[in-house]
Amino acid sequence: QVQLVESGGGLVQAGESLRLSCAATGRTFSSYAMGWFRQAPGKERELVAGVSANGGRTYYVDSVKGRFTISRDNARNTAYLQMNSLKPEDTAVYSCACSVFPYLTTNIPAFGSWGQGTQVTVSS
Repeated sequence: QVQLVESGGGLVQAGESLRLSCAATGRTFSSYAMGWFRQAPGKERELVAGVSANGGRTYYVDSVKGRFTISRDNARNTAYLQMNSLKPEDTAVYSCACSVFPYLTTNIPAFGSWGQGTQVTVSS
């Protein structure tokens, strides 16, 4: 089992940036793909971005392509989500999750360990 702790959320204005961090402890972080998810009130949780275990492959949902960047530092057991040009519709609780596979997947049940989430609020 891996434990995940997110940080970096907050309140920003539209057009500004935030960088979320996800610190991992427990099983070998570098062996598993990671994902950032978000859930807004009244909406289903969605996979925003994912990265393979070695960082070689990434995935982004269409609504954040060109604005968000996922990365990982396996030496620091940390994953990041750089969010630029934020929009009010990006407002949600953002959570990181660790997959049970090393390869990139968009299959939500493949993510077995979750952080507690961090609130991101973007005002217009």
